[in-house]
Amino acid sequence: MAKPISLKQIKRLREATGVGIMEAKKALAESGGKETKAKELLKQWGIAKLAGREDKATDEGQVFAYVHHDGRLGSLVKLTCETDFVARSAEFRVLGKELALQAAAMEPKNPAALLKQTYVREPDKTVAELISATAVKVKEKITVAEIIRLAV
Repeated sequence: MAKPISLKQIKRLREATGVGIMEAKKALAESGGKETKAKELLKQWGIAKLAGREDKATDEGQVFAYVHHDGRLGSLVKLTCETDFVARSAEFRVLGKELALQAAAMEPKNPAALLKQTYVREPDKTVAELISATAVKVKEKITVAEIIRLAV
């Protein structure tokens, strides 16, 4: 007999991943109550859902800026998504700020080059994986539309 899933486990998984109660409960049930396995399942399900959104237009978004403390280096990143609701979300804003920092630090020539780079804060992750993780959380397609880097 399988061990019942506790509310504490569901809450912990929801806080870590941002998914709904029923989705967290289903992932925990399928993983036998193992949170690491449940997170991996949620990631797989989220990526599968996002694959179905590839044809969606990303007409909403924001421009994010980073200026280094000495004022001699800066970057702008135009990050787009499907809805203005997501464009105003905390997750989207955090992602945008991180991408602006990444663009300043690593000098990508274009958005495609940015996606292939190793993420500066987590060397075991690419920028594409960072964007994908946020897209899974907000359940929308996210695209880096433009990058500008300026240095003196």
